[in-house]
Amino acid sequence: MSATPLASVLFVCVHNAGRSQMAAGFLSRLAGDRIEVRSAGSIPGEQVNPAAVEAMREIGVDIAGRQPKLLTTEAVQASDYVITMGCGDACPVFPGKKYLDWALEDPAGKGVESVRPIRDEIKARVENLISEIDARQKA
Repeated sequence: MSATPLASVLFVCVHNAGRSQMAAGFLSRLAGDRIEVRSAGSIPGEQVNPAAVEAMREIGVDIAGRQPKLLTTEAVQASDYVITMGCGDACPVFPGKKYLDWALEDPAGKGVESVRPIRDEIKARVENLISEIDARQKA
């Protein structure tokens, strides 16, 4: 971590096993230590979705060692951006945070061939998020 990250981002989905893990993997890879990355779920799964792990491995991003985490109020309070991916009303809302809802298909129960387009959409959104954070810092 650099002395002061530009921003802190929390990715939230229900099980913290697919979409939010892929998004966190991309943000960590693409932004390095410039942006602090967190992910969590309102009802965390037992493990990261194996199809998500494989889809990410195909493009050189390793999320195999990650473990789904429970969404906490503290994680939301410590984040500048809270990006939800289908957690609905389970996500706490605090003033001063930037909330984005990314409507993405849930990869749960799908094979790697069905997860690839979800992965690619997440990558594009993460790239746009990084550009937004960089632009806000220059403003």
